[in-house]
Amino acid sequence: MEILIPVLVYFAVINLAGFVSMAVDKSKARRNKWRIPEATLFLFAIFGGSLGCLLGMRIFRHKTQKPKFYIGIPAILGIQLLILIWFLFLAPLRFRIL
Repeated sequence: MEILIPVLVYFAVINLAGFVSMAVDKSKARRNKWRIPEATLFLFAIFGGSLGCLLGMRIFRHKTQKPKFYIGIPAILGIQLLILIWFLFLAPLRFRIL
């Protein structure tokens, strides 16, 4: 149980970083400035910030026309949710989070 708080803080920070990175990249795209690489945006999602990236895509209407984003980011989120469900409910007792 003592590991739960740091894990929740990590996911809050990485999702906020994914959300902010979408906002910053959209702002830079409008001003024709240097952009955040797409690989970096995907890394935020892969390392747990997929929900923040997806919300950033929707709210800022950014990367919504690119199939690798409008398919890839939700797919990453779906995989992460399946892994979370497994760790919460289906994993052997010694691997369960709760």
